[in-house]
Amino acid sequence: MEKVEANGDAINVNIKFGGRTIPVSLSSDSTVRDLKSLLQPLTNVLPRGQKLIFKGKVLADESTLKSSEVSNGVKIMLMASQGLHQGDGPIKKDVPAPSNLRRNANANQVKEKREITVEKSRTERWKATGVIALSECNLRAIPDEVWNCGPSARVLDLSHNSVEDVPAKIGILSSIQKLLLNANEIRDNSISWEGLTSLKSITNLSLSQNHLTTLPSSLDALARLTQLDIANNELTSLPDEIGHLTQLQVLKANNNRIHVIPSSIGDCTCLVEVDLSANLLLELPEAFSNLHNLKALHLSNNGLKSLPPTLFKMCIRLSTLDLHGSEITMDLLRQLEGWEDFDKRRRLKHQKQLDFRAGGSAEFDEGADKRF
Repeated sequence: MEKVEANGDAINVNIKFGGRTIPVSLSSDSTVRDLKSLLQPLTNVLPRGQKLIFKGKVLADESTLKSSEVSNGVKIMLMASQGLHQGDGPIKKDVPAPSNLRRNANANQVKEKREITVEKSRTERWKATGVIALSECNLRAIPDEVWNCGPSARVLDLSHNSVEDVPAKIGILSSIQKLLLNANEIRDNSISWEGLTSLKSITNLSLSQNHLTTLPSSLDALARLTQLDIANNELTSLPDEIGHLTQLQVLKANNNRIHVIPSSIGDCTCLVEVDLSANLLLELPEAFSNLHNLKALHLSNNGLKSLPPTLFKMCIRLSTLDLHGSEITMDLLRQLEGWEDFDKRRRLKHQKQLDFRAGGSAEFDEGADKRF
């Protein structure tokens, strides 16, 4: 049996999982989350897919073993959530070794067949559900078996890995609707935009937390896109063709180096939320006022000194405006046509928060510099 050692005043606990017992040694001051991390390489089950049960209760991640009354020698049951594992799935009970050589040979054949079945079951499960869940699997490349799913795949989650290359054959996944590639190592020269923009059914695309410096004009081929997350990259601009994404509802482009927004953004009239915070913007195009469905606009930590003059008048659903870290003054906001109606919507939305504020202040505090 495998055993994980821990420094300090250690206790030994026995984890019951998959028909076997896993002995683990760690400090009584360790948290349940620490225990789950130790179990991940021993079980192939990701921490967020682990449910540890002791004395009929599920142990909370933040609790220490001591506060949970876990003492030396106790038994804890581990239940794994389906789909939340890495590699070839949960590590199961080993096949007992028969005594004679012939039975050993048979056992090896059974073991090989079992491994093939596990691998096959993963691919078949992906095909059956349409969901390929590979988040947090320490991947450096997209596994070849992903491509075997072809048009049966609807969701591909490769987030929080170290994937560098997005090859042209990603176009094989022609029915993909949700593609999560955030928190990887993707660069401009390692992503095939030709392959990616051939995914005509995609509605949700996340490329945040990578190393992209530019987006191609061919992005407009993703005509069904409703959510685009390109935050935390190194982008300096958005392509003019972004205006062709007329079904786009959520655009997250915060924490980049964008210094100008194309006026074509005004054609994305389905936009409900836009986050452009932490960029290098000095102004917004007047076309922003065409976003009549806009409810939330995040512009903090830019160099903005003004807003489009008809923003409040035309964006009649806008109720959240974040201007922290900008040079826009309260006097300027009050001079904009439609300010009163916006302020009413803002107050109505935040009424509960306002009721609990010290002194009951209901002043606009979305980050505007109060210079009187």
